[in-house]
Amino acid sequence: MSEQHEPQVHGHCAARFAPVRTAFEENFRERGELGAAVTVTVDGVTVADLWGGWADAAHTRPWERDTLVNVWSTSKGPVALCAHILADRGLLDLDAPVAAYWPEFAAAGKEKVLVRHLLSHRAGLSGPREPHSLADLYDWELTTSRLAAAEPWWEPGTRSGYHALTYGFLVGEVVRRVSGLLPGAFLEREVTGPLGIDFRIGLPEKEAGRAAELVHPPAASSSEQAAIFSQLTPAALAALANPMVGATEANTADWRAAEIPAANGHGTARAVAALYGILAGRGTYDGHRVLSPEAAERVREGQGSCRDLVLGAGFAHETEVGLGLWLSGPNGSYGPNPRAFGHDGFGGSCGLADPEAGVSLGYVMNRMGPHIADDPRKTALIEALYSVV
Repeated sequence: MSEQHEPQVHGHCAARFAPVRTAFEENFRERGELGAAVTVTVDGVTVADLWGGWADAAHTRPWERDTLVNVWSTSKGPVALCAHILADRGLLDLDAPVAAYWPEFAAAGKEKVLVRHLLSHRAGLSGPREPHSLADLYDWELTTSRLAAAEPWWEPGTRSGYHALTYGFLVGEVVRRVSGLLPGAFLEREVTGPLGIDFRIGLPEKEAGRAAELVHPPAASSSEQAAIFSQLTPAALAALANPMVGATEANTADWRAAEIPAANGHGTARAVAALYGILAGRGTYDGHRVLSPEAAERVREGQGSCRDLVLGAGFAHETEVGLGLWLSGPNGSYGPNPRAFGHDGFGGSCGLADPEAGVSLGYVMNRMGPHIADDPRKTALIEALYSVV
Protein backbone atom coordinates (compact mmCIF):
# COMPACT_ATOMS: atom_id res chain seq x y z
CA MET A 1 0.00 0.00 0.00
CA SER A 2 1.16 3.54 -0.61
CA GLU A 3 1.76 5.96 2.22
CA GLN A 4 -1.35 7.82 1.09
CA HIS A 5 -3.49 4.87 2.06
CA GLU A 6 -1.62 3.85 5.20
CA PRO A 7 0.00 6.91 6.77
CA GLN A 8 2.74 6.55 9.32
CA VAL A 9 1.60 7.00 12.91
CA HIS A 10 3.80 9.24 15.05
CA GLY A 11 4.07 9.84 18.79
CA HIS A 12 4.35 7.52 21.74
CA CYS A 13 2.20 4.92 23.45
CA ALA A 14 3.00 3.02 26.66
CA ALA A 15 3.26 -0.73 26.11
CA ARG A 16 0.21 -1.45 28.25
CA PHE A 17 -1.89 0.77 25.99
CA ALA A 18 -0.78 -0.82 22.71
CA PRO A 19 -4.42 -1.67 21.84
CA VAL A 20 -5.10 2.08 21.56
CA ARG A 21 -2.34 2.42 18.98
CA THR A 22 -3.65 -0.64 17.13
CA ALA A 23 -7.18 0.83 17.01
CA PHE A 24 -5.81 4.19 15.88
CA GLU A 25 -3.90 2.53 13.03
CA GLU A 26 -6.97 0.47 12.11
CA ASN A 27 -8.98 3.67 11.81
CA PHE A 28 -6.77 4.58 8.85
CA ARG A 29 -6.81 1.13 7.27
CA GLU A 30 -10.42 0.15 7.88
CA ARG A 31 -12.52 3.20 8.80
CA GLY A 32 -11.52 5.82 6.26
CA GLU A 33 -9.46 8.09 8.51
CA LEU A 34 -7.68 10.95 6.71
CA GLY A 35 -5.82 12.80 9.48
CA ALA A 36 -6.26 12.42 13.21
CA ALA A 37 -4.75 12.43 16.68
CA VAL A 38 -5.59 10.74 19.97
CA THR A 39 -4.29 11.40 23.48
CA VAL A 40 -5.01 9.40 26.63
CA THR A 41 -4.10 10.34 30.19
CA VAL A 42 -4.35 8.17 33.28
CA ASP A 43 -4.08 9.89 36.67
CA GLY A 44 -2.70 12.92 34.87
CA VAL A 45 0.07 11.00 33.08
CA THR A 46 0.00 10.87 29.28
CA VAL A 47 0.07 7.19 28.29
CA ALA A 48 -0.73 7.61 24.59
CA ASP A 49 -0.15 10.61 22.33
CA LEU A 50 -0.48 9.66 18.66
CA TRP A 51 -1.04 11.45 15.39
CA GLY A 52 -0.90 10.66 11.71
CA GLY A 53 -2.33 11.06 8.26
CA TRP A 54 -2.99 14.23 6.33
CA ALA A 55 -4.14 17.70 7.32
CA ASP A 56 -5.75 18.30 3.92
CA ALA A 57 -7.86 16.43 1.41
CA ALA A 58 -5.15 16.68 -1.28
CA HIS A 59 -2.62 14.80 0.91
CA THR A 60 -0.06 17.61 0.66
CA ARG A 61 0.25 18.49 4.38
CA PRO A 62 1.10 15.78 6.90
CA TRP A 63 -0.76 15.91 10.21
CA GLU A 64 1.86 17.25 12.64
CA ARG A 65 2.22 17.10 16.40
CA ASP A 66 0.76 20.61 16.73
CA THR A 67 -1.93 20.44 14.02
CA LEU A 68 -5.14 22.13 15.17
CA VAL A 69 -8.63 21.23 14.00
CA ASN A 70 -12.17 22.44 14.55
CA VAL A 71 -13.71 19.96 17.00
CA TRP A 72 -17.34 21.09 16.68
CA SER A 73 -19.39 20.19 19.77
CA THR A 74 -16.47 18.74 21.68
CA SER A 75 -16.08 22.50 22.37
CA LYS A 76 -19.13 22.39 24.63
CA GLY A 77 -17.16 20.77 27.48
CA PRO A 78 -14.78 23.74 27.81
CA VAL A 79 -17.75 26.15 27.59
CA ALA A 80 -19.47 24.33 30.44
CA LEU A 81 -16.21 24.48 32.38
CA CYS A 82 -16.32 28.29 32.21
CA ALA A 83 -19.76 28.34 33.84
CA HIS A 84 -18.72 25.86 36.52
CA ILE A 85 -15.65 27.93 37.41
CA LEU A 86 -17.91 30.94 38.00
CA ALA A 87 -20.33 28.82 40.04
CA ASP A 88 -17.45 27.41 42.09
CA ARG A 89 -16.41 30.97 42.97
CA GLY A 90 -19.91 31.85 44.13
CA LEU A 91 -20.45 34.26 41.23
CA LEU A 92 -23.07 32.16 39.43
CA ASP A 93 -25.95 30.20 40.93
CA LEU A 94 -26.92 27.28 38.71
CA ASP A 95 -30.37 27.21 40.32
CA ALA A 96 -31.04 30.90 39.71
CA PRO A 97 -33.19 32.16 36.83
CA VAL A 98 -31.14 33.07 33.78
CA ALA A 99 -32.88 36.45 33.87
CA ALA A 100 -31.14 37.23 37.18
CA TYR A 101 -27.97 37.70 35.13
CA TRP A 102 -29.47 38.45 31.71
CA PRO A 103 -32.69 40.44 32.31
CA GLU A 104 -33.76 40.51 28.64
CA PHE A 105 -33.95 36.72 28.70
CA ALA A 106 -37.19 36.82 30.72
CA ALA A 107 -39.17 37.63 27.55
CA ALA A 108 -41.71 35.23 26.03
CA GLY A 109 -42.40 33.35 29.25
CA LYS A 110 -38.77 32.45 30.07
CA GLU A 111 -38.59 34.16 33.45
CA LYS A 112 -38.42 30.80 35.25
CA VAL A 113 -35.77 29.19 33.02
CA LEU A 114 -32.81 28.30 35.24
CA VAL A 115 -29.09 28.39 34.48
CA ARG A 116 -29.00 24.60 34.90
CA HIS A 117 -31.54 24.34 32.08
CA LEU A 118 -29.10 26.07 29.73
CA LEU A 119 -26.29 23.70 30.71
CA SER A 120 -28.44 20.60 30.25
CA HIS A 121 -30.08 21.46 26.89
CA ARG A 122 -33.45 21.90 28.65
CA ALA A 123 -34.11 25.58 27.92
CA GLY A 124 -36.31 24.86 24.90
CA LEU A 125 -34.18 27.12 22.69
CA SER A 126 -32.65 24.48 20.42
CA GLY A 127 -32.54 26.93 17.53
CA PRO A 128 -33.91 30.31 16.43
CA ARG A 129 -37.55 30.53 15.36
CA GLU A 130 -36.85 33.02 12.56
CA PRO A 131 -34.44 32.35 9.68
CA HIS A 132 -30.90 32.81 10.94
CA SER A 133 -28.13 33.08 8.35
CA LEU A 134 -24.43 32.35 8.75
CA ALA A 135 -23.76 36.08 8.82
CA ASP A 136 -26.31 36.35 11.63
CA LEU A 137 -24.58 33.52 13.49
CA TYR A 138 -21.29 35.42 13.37
CA ASP A 139 -22.97 38.40 15.11
CA TRP A 140 -22.90 37.73 18.87
CA GLU A 141 -25.23 40.57 19.86
CA LEU A 142 -27.81 39.72 17.19
CA THR A 143 -27.84 36.00 17.99
CA THR A 144 -28.10 36.43 21.75
CA SER A 145 -30.77 39.12 21.44
CA ARG A 146 -32.88 36.84 19.23
CA LEU A 147 -32.54 34.01 21.72
CA ALA A 148 -33.45 36.33 24.60
CA ALA A 149 -36.63 37.36 22.79
CA ALA A 150 -37.57 33.86 21.59
CA GLU A 151 -40.42 31.68 22.77
CA PRO A 152 -39.22 28.18 23.78
CA TRP A 153 -40.03 25.23 21.51
CA TRP A 154 -41.11 23.16 24.54
CA GLU A 155 -41.68 23.72 28.24
CA PRO A 156 -38.23 24.47 29.69
CA GLY A 157 -36.91 22.05 32.26
CA THR A 158 -39.10 19.13 31.21
CA ARG A 159 -37.01 17.42 28.51
CA SER A 160 -33.60 17.77 26.92
CA GLY A 161 -33.33 18.72 23.25
CA TYR A 162 -29.88 19.20 21.81
CA HIS A 163 -28.97 22.89 21.49
CA ALA A 164 -26.43 22.29 18.72
CA LEU A 165 -25.35 25.89 18.09
CA THR A 166 -27.40 27.92 20.56
CA TYR A 167 -25.85 26.22 23.62
CA GLY A 168 -22.67 28.29 23.33
CA PHE A 169 -24.52 31.57 22.94
CA LEU A 170 -26.84 30.83 25.87
CA VAL A 171 -24.23 29.61 28.35
CA GLY A 172 -21.69 32.01 26.88
CA GLU A 173 -23.86 35.08 27.35
CA VAL A 174 -24.36 34.18 31.02
CA VAL A 175 -20.56 33.83 31.32
CA ARG A 176 -20.20 37.26 29.70
CA ARG A 177 -22.83 38.90 31.91
CA VAL A 178 -21.13 37.57 35.05
CA SER A 179 -17.44 37.88 34.12
CA GLY A 180 -17.42 40.63 31.51
CA LEU A 181 -15.68 38.31 29.06
CA LEU A 182 -16.91 36.23 26.17
CA PRO A 183 -16.32 32.53 26.87
CA GLY A 184 -13.30 32.30 24.55
CA ALA A 185 -11.50 35.07 26.40
CA PHE A 186 -12.60 33.74 29.78
CA LEU A 187 -11.35 30.24 28.97
CA GLU A 188 -8.00 31.63 27.82
CA ARG A 189 -7.59 33.84 30.90
CA GLU A 190 -8.61 31.27 33.46
CA VAL A 191 -7.61 27.90 32.02
CA THR A 192 -5.85 27.44 28.72
CA GLY A 193 -3.44 30.39 29.04
CA PRO A 194 -2.17 29.66 32.56
CA LEU A 195 -2.02 25.90 31.96
CA GLY A 196 -0.54 26.04 28.46
CA ILE A 197 -3.41 24.11 26.83
CA ASP A 198 -3.47 24.50 23.03
CA PHE A 199 -7.18 25.14 22.61
CA ARG A 200 -9.20 28.21 21.72
CA ILE A 201 -12.71 29.23 20.74
CA GLY A 202 -12.38 30.28 17.12
CA LEU A 203 -8.89 30.61 15.66
CA PRO A 204 -6.68 33.69 15.29
CA GLU A 205 -5.52 34.30 11.73
CA LYS A 206 -1.89 33.87 12.78
CA GLU A 207 -2.65 30.24 13.69
CA ALA A 208 -4.44 29.38 10.44
CA GLY A 209 -1.36 27.64 9.02
CA ARG A 210 -1.66 24.96 11.73
CA ALA A 211 -5.32 24.24 11.03
CA ALA A 212 -6.39 21.03 9.35
CA GLU A 213 -8.87 21.19 6.50
CA LEU A 214 -12.19 19.60 7.39
CA VAL A 215 -13.54 17.20 4.78
CA HIS A 216 -17.23 16.49 4.22
CA PRO A 217 -18.70 13.10 5.08
CA PRO A 218 -20.06 11.12 2.13
CA ALA A 219 -23.06 12.99 0.78
CA ALA A 220 -26.51 11.51 1.18
CA SER A 221 -28.67 11.37 -1.91
CA SER A 222 -31.45 13.90 -2.35
CA SER A 223 -34.05 11.30 -1.47
CA GLU A 224 -32.11 10.25 1.64
CA GLN A 225 -31.80 13.88 2.72
CA ALA A 226 -35.51 14.42 2.17
CA ALA A 227 -36.31 11.34 4.24
CA ILE A 228 -34.09 12.55 7.08
CA PHE A 229 -35.57 16.04 7.14
CA SER A 230 -39.11 14.72 6.96
CA GLN A 231 -38.57 13.05 10.34
CA LEU A 232 -37.38 16.23 12.06
CA THR A 233 -39.65 18.28 14.28
CA PRO A 234 -39.60 22.09 14.02
CA ALA A 235 -37.40 22.20 17.14
CA ALA A 236 -34.95 19.76 15.56
CA LEU A 237 -34.88 21.62 12.25
CA ALA A 238 -34.17 24.85 14.11
CA ALA A 239 -31.27 23.16 15.93
CA LEU A 240 -29.69 21.38 12.98
CA ALA A 241 -30.50 23.48 9.93
CA ASN A 242 -30.99 27.13 10.96
CA PRO A 243 -28.41 27.85 9.68
CA MET A 244 -26.96 24.73 8.08
CA VAL A 245 -23.22 24.45 8.70
CA GLY A 246 -20.63 21.89 7.70
CA ALA A 247 -17.05 21.44 6.61
CA THR A 248 -17.20 24.08 3.87
CA GLU A 249 -18.29 26.79 6.29
CA ALA A 250 -15.90 25.69 9.04
CA ASN A 251 -12.89 25.98 6.72
CA THR A 252 -13.47 29.70 6.14
CA ALA A 253 -11.72 32.61 7.81
CA ASP A 254 -15.11 34.07 8.81
CA TRP A 255 -16.07 30.93 10.78
CA ARG A 256 -12.71 30.79 12.51
CA ALA A 257 -12.81 34.48 13.40
CA ALA A 258 -16.26 34.28 14.98
CA GLU A 259 -17.20 33.38 18.55
CA ILE A 260 -19.35 30.23 18.22
CA PRO A 261 -18.55 28.50 21.51
CA ALA A 262 -20.72 25.42 20.94
CA ALA A 263 -19.06 24.53 17.65
CA ASN A 264 -15.83 26.30 16.69
CA GLY A 265 -13.34 25.29 19.34
CA HIS A 266 -9.97 24.51 17.75
CA GLY A 267 -7.38 22.35 19.43
CA THR A 268 -5.14 19.32 19.43
CA ALA A 269 -6.08 15.93 20.86
CA ARG A 270 -3.59 16.71 23.62
CA ALA A 271 -5.54 19.87 24.48
CA VAL A 272 -8.91 18.09 24.48
CA ALA A 273 -7.51 15.37 26.76
CA ALA A 274 -6.17 18.06 29.10
CA LEU A 275 -9.46 19.99 29.30
CA TYR A 276 -11.50 16.86 29.94
CA GLY A 277 -8.66 15.69 32.19
CA ILE A 278 -9.50 18.53 34.58
CA LEU A 279 -12.81 16.75 35.17
CA ALA A 280 -11.26 13.27 35.22
CA GLY A 281 -8.84 14.62 37.86
CA ARG A 282 -11.75 15.85 39.98
CA GLY A 283 -10.86 19.47 39.31
CA THR A 284 -7.07 19.31 39.04
CA TYR A 285 -4.72 19.31 36.07
CA ASP A 286 -0.94 19.02 36.19
CA GLY A 287 -0.91 19.92 39.87
CA HIS A 288 -3.15 22.98 39.40
CA ARG A 289 -6.63 23.09 40.92
CA VAL A 290 -9.14 24.52 38.46
CA LEU A 291 -12.34 23.42 40.20
CA SER A 292 -13.11 22.19 43.69
CA PRO A 293 -13.85 18.44 43.83
CA GLU A 294 -17.50 19.26 44.55
CA ALA A 295 -17.76 21.53 41.50
CA ALA A 296 -16.08 18.97 39.26
CA GLU A 297 -18.55 16.33 40.45
CA ARG A 298 -21.48 18.66 39.78
CA VAL A 299 -20.68 18.69 36.05
CA ARG A 300 -21.98 15.12 35.74
CA GLU A 301 -25.08 15.62 37.86
CA GLY A 302 -27.71 13.88 35.74
CA GLN A 303 -30.73 15.96 34.83
CA GLY A 304 -33.00 13.10 33.81
CA SER A 305 -32.91 10.43 31.15
CA CYS A 306 -35.16 10.91 28.13
CA ARG A 307 -35.47 10.56 24.38
CA ASP A 308 -33.78 13.75 23.21
CA LEU A 309 -36.25 16.05 21.45
CA VAL A 310 -33.73 16.96 18.73
CA LEU A 311 -31.56 13.87 18.36
CA GLY A 312 -34.15 11.28 19.38
CA ALA A 313 -34.78 10.05 15.86
CA GLY A 314 -31.09 9.19 15.54
CA PHE A 315 -30.86 7.13 18.72
CA ALA A 316 -32.51 3.85 19.62
CA HIS A 317 -32.20 4.66 23.31
CA GLU A 318 -32.69 7.37 25.89
CA THR A 319 -29.75 9.57 26.83
CA GLU A 320 -28.97 11.73 29.83
CA VAL A 321 -27.19 15.06 29.99
CA GLY A 322 -25.47 16.33 33.10
CA LEU A 323 -24.71 20.00 33.66
CA GLY A 324 -22.87 20.44 30.39
CA LEU A 325 -21.74 16.97 29.35
CA TRP A 326 -23.36 13.65 28.38
CA LEU A 327 -23.28 10.67 30.70
CA SER A 328 -21.97 7.38 29.33
CA GLY A 329 -25.04 5.67 30.78
CA PRO A 330 -26.20 2.17 29.88
CA ASN A 331 -25.27 2.77 26.23
CA GLY A 332 -21.58 3.08 27.14
CA SER A 333 -20.88 6.06 24.89
CA TYR A 334 -17.87 6.95 27.05
CA GLY A 335 -16.86 3.49 28.18
CA PRO A 336 -18.29 0.89 30.55
CA ASN A 337 -18.52 3.20 33.58
CA PRO A 338 -22.07 4.61 33.31
CA ARG A 339 -20.95 7.68 35.25
CA ALA A 340 -18.11 8.49 32.87
CA PHE A 341 -19.01 11.51 30.77
CA GLY A 342 -17.90 13.53 27.80
CA HIS A 343 -18.95 15.16 24.57
CA ASP A 344 -18.77 14.24 20.90
CA GLY A 345 -18.26 16.64 18.02
CA PHE A 346 -20.16 16.56 14.74
CA GLY A 347 -18.35 14.17 12.43
CA GLY A 348 -16.36 12.22 15.00
CA SER A 349 -14.23 14.05 17.58
CA CYS A 350 -14.59 13.33 21.30
CA GLY A 351 -13.54 14.33 24.79
CA LEU A 352 -13.98 11.83 27.65
CA ALA A 353 -13.59 11.99 31.44
CA ASP A 354 -13.79 9.02 33.80
CA PRO A 355 -12.92 10.11 37.36
CA GLU A 356 -13.28 6.60 38.77
CA ALA A 357 -10.60 5.30 36.39
CA GLY A 358 -8.66 8.57 36.38
CA VAL A 359 -8.87 8.51 32.59
CA SER A 360 -9.26 11.26 30.02
CA LEU A 361 -9.22 10.93 26.24
CA GLY A 362 -9.11 13.42 23.40
CA TYR A 363 -9.71 12.36 19.82
CA VAL A 364 -9.71 14.79 16.89
CA MET A 365 -9.88 14.26 13.12
CA ASN A 366 -10.61 16.07 9.87
CA ARG A 367 -12.54 13.58 7.71
CA MET A 368 -16.00 13.97 9.10
CA GLY A 369 -18.23 10.93 9.38
CA PRO A 370 -22.00 11.16 9.08
CA HIS A 371 -22.57 10.79 12.82
CA ILE A 372 -23.41 13.49 15.36
CA ALA A 373 -22.27 11.08 18.10
CA ASP A 374 -20.68 7.66 18.59
CA ASP A 375 -18.60 7.61 15.42
CA PRO A 376 -17.13 4.11 14.85
CA ARG A 377 -13.56 5.49 15.02
CA LYS A 378 -14.17 7.01 18.43
CA THR A 379 -15.91 3.86 19.63
CA ALA A 380 -12.98 1.70 18.52
CA LEU A 381 -10.52 3.87 20.47
CA ILE A 382 -12.64 3.84 23.63
CA GLU A 383 -13.13 0.06 23.48
CA ALA A 384 -9.38 -0.40 23.03
CA LEU A 385 -8.65 1.88 25.98
CA TYR A 386 -11.01 0.08 28.33
CA SER A 387 -9.68 -3.31 27.30
CA VAL A 388 -6.57 -2.45 29.33
CA VAL A 389 -7.84 -0.02 32.01
